[in-house]
Amino acid sequence: MTEKALRLGTRRSKLAMAQSGQVADAVRQLTGRPVELVEITTYGDTSREQLAQIGGTGVFVVALREALLRGEVDFAVHSLKDLPTAGHPDLTLAAIPVREDPRDVLVARDGLTFAELPAGARVGTGSPRRMAQLNAYARSHGMTIETVPIRGNIDTRVGYVTKGELDAVVLAAAGLNRIGRSDVVTEFLSVDTVLPAPGQGALAIECTAADADLAAALAELDDPFTRAAVTAERSLLAALEAGCSAPVGALADILVDERAVHEMRLRGVVGTTDGSSLVQLSTTGPVPTSHDEAMALGRELADEMLAKGAAGLMGERAL
Repeated sequence: MTEKALRLGTRRSKLAMAQSGQVADAVRQLTGRPVELVEITTYGDTSREQLAQIGGTGVFVVALREALLRGEVDFAVHSLKDLPTAGHPDLTLAAIPVREDPRDVLVARDGLTFAELPAGARVGTGSPRRMAQLNAYARSHGMTIETVPIRGNIDTRVGYVTKGELDAVVLAAAGLNRIGRSDVVTEFLSVDTVLPAPGQGALAIECTAADADLAAALAELDDPFTRAAVTAERSLLAALEAGCSAPVGALADILVDERAVHEMRLRGVVGTTDGSSLVQLSTTGPVPTSHDEAMALGRELADEMLAKGAAGLMGERAL
């Protein structure tokens, strides 16, 4: 008798299907069980509003979590940056696999880099975080750009450039890599120019807390360094009381010295979307060996940023 297939809940976008497909392959190899993808439409997929207006984080996650809790799927794959920072009492974050490239990239007309964009260039992004940092960089380098809010999947966004509607768009490297479209990138943006979203490039594999056997099997896909890094980044985000719609960037990276891992550096930024004011700080400490240590690293940096005036830069929080 063949074992019952594991049902993996996924959003329907090309990117979600690609990353869920990769996880499904890994789970098949790990467990020897068949895995089938169950496509679920979320409110974030059907709404045409700006993400900041429809509730930021969570809009892509709620339907998947509801399917898990109703027992319609056995586990789900999310882009970690879409997950609310507060955990769900009945679900467990079973695995955070090795992270893809966390950087943002520029897709510009005529192969241009960001510094080569003409005066008044129109740059598309749906992210207040990207707007804040791109505008700040432009201001400090004597450039004039106009950031234009956009939504849509990767193909739609790239299309704004190929059709000549925008001079450039900014996207996550991880998404382009996962759907095999990194050929359209004209520049990988340095994290010194644009810090990514907390958790960017990482996936979250979630199942019900009651399914201990499945959680234990999925945990084999977990990467402890990625988990420590993204836990610190998301702790910073939570401590700033900011959701996906707030202009907060964060990146934790492992500092390697002569092949020995010895420290983790966490960088954070928050700013006004016009780039006129940024608070950017970093801290370095031992690599966290527990969830609590990673959380503490994020909270400490957030406290320093709040002391430097970060709270006043995040705009009105939607209630």
